[in-house]
Amino acid sequence: MATPDLELKQAFAELQLKLIDTNQTIKFTDIQIESLKRSMLHKEITNREMGNLPVTTPVYEAVGRAFFASNIPKVKETLGKSVKEFAEKIRGFENGKDILEKDYKSTENAVRELVLRKKN
Repeated sequence: MATPDLELKQAFAELQLKLIDTNQTIKFTDIQIESLKRSMLHKEITNREMGNLPVTTPVYEAVGRAFFASNIPKVKETLGKSVKEFAEKIRGFENGKDILEKDYKSTENAVRELVLRKKN
């Protein structure tokens, strides 16, 4: 009877580790999503504010750590592309998060089954 208990304990420990790992990955994904949403909002606000400026206003576009003179339509186009890229990345992270949450629930159910099996 000691062998099944040892096997159950080992399986239970593995499932607990999987739960912890999945939970941490979900939290990390949430952090990444929030960061992307914040960056996307910043770009949207900048784009909106540039719409209020006259087209002849000199503007600068960030390229790495440098700024280069540009025109408003080009900067707005770049900002629009960035917003679309951020939205796609957010969708990808949310899809991954959904998969992780399903995995978390199934692992949780497996832990419950192990506990019930051990009680019986």
